[in-house]
Amino acid sequence: MLIHPWDEADEEEWRGFLAEHDFGQLIAGGRDRDLPVVVPTHFVFDGDRTVWLHLARPNPVWAPLAEHPRAVLTVVDDYVYAPARWQAPPGTPPEQGVPTSFYATVQLACDVRVVDDPEEKAAVLNRQLAHFEPGSGRAPVPTEADRRLLSGLRALELTVTGVRAKFKYAGNKQAEHRREIAAGLAARAGRSDDRARAHLLRRSERAADRPTRPAQR
Repeated sequence: MLIHPWDEADEEEWRGFLAEHDFGQLIAGGRDRDLPVVVPTHFVFDGDRTVWLHLARPNPVWAPLAEHPRAVLTVVDDYVYAPARWQAPPGTPPEQGVPTSFYATVQLACDVRVVDDPEEKAAVLNRQLAHFEPGSGRAPVPTEADRRLLSGLRALELTVTGVRAKFKYAGNKQAEHRREIAAGLAARAGRSDDRARAHLLRRSERAADRPTRPAQR
């Protein structure tokens, strides 16, 4: 993934993003495979360096993880299409603009531990229940029915060893241009436009707050 300096995300930004986004794709490459196995999944992130999730025992991901217990968990959201007319710099013909995409993404490189112990699996499931449906009244795992179901799944504990995060929201544009794009997002009011606009404005404010470097002489 290409990350320009103006699209880089700091720890506070990507951690905040993961606090609100708990569905992604687990990618396991294994060894000497033509293609990796890619699994869409919900997960729970502890806000620090650990992720938990569970998958069905017949899932094809277990073979590549046995070959090489490393994986990438990637999350992409708050994405929109930015049409050509928005991208043309102020004062230039709109037909000369170059369309692009705005999006946020976090990629977590992880060491993987497969969890087969029934008590540990139950703990992972209870952690997920507490996250996804707090106060729902669902009985803690394992109930009698859960004990029969536990054998049909396996849990994963991922330890994050590296992070690549990108927030691509017109960070290379001048302040006036970013304001015009934000107005376009507000007027269009399509899916994710409000979230993309919030990212754009927030990052614009952050850029404005940074001290200007003295000119090199």
